[in-house]
Amino acid sequence: MWQLNLSSKCITSIWVNNRNMKKKTFLICQILLLIWFFLDMTGVYFKDSYLVTRSYIDDGLFFLIYLSTVVLFLIKDKIGKWAVLAWSVIWFIAQFMSHELVTITGNGYENKTHYFEGAVKWLEIDGVYVPDVYHTVLHILILAVTVTGLVYVFGRKKPEEAKT
Repeated sequence: MWQLNLSSKCITSIWVNNRNMKKKTFLICQILLLIWFFLDMTGVYFKDSYLVTRSYIDDGLFFLIYLSTVVLFLIKDKIGKWAVLAWSVIWFIAQFMSHELVTITGNGYENKTHYFEGAVKWLEIDGVYVPDVYHTVLHILILAVTVTGLVYVFGRKKPEEAKT
């Protein structure tokens, strides 16, 4: 009987040292984020609540910019990886300042709770803004694209990869 005995250190080492795996992981995160963000263009509604409202008028330009960076990455990897990474860093900072900073400082609490009143939420705490489900997943995916992008762009290269 075959037995596979891989430690987490071994798996991490394989992933960190394999440039192709880093690129695939980076691309998978980009596609997941693109699909999730597309929900913002169409809206997802339930009987008495919503995951995200249809916001193509407000967020359509942001979607097109992100879509353009992903397409650029697919066509021209050397330029596209920088475009995706730069946009995801800017986007994460903007989202952090718009959502998590409100949770941390409490400033703008009334506006956020009123604006996302019908959204599906993880939990509700009086006097504390907790980002709704859609925005929490969005922030995690933006962070995943940013982290995998940093690993892909700045990660160690094997000597034979550095020459190409």
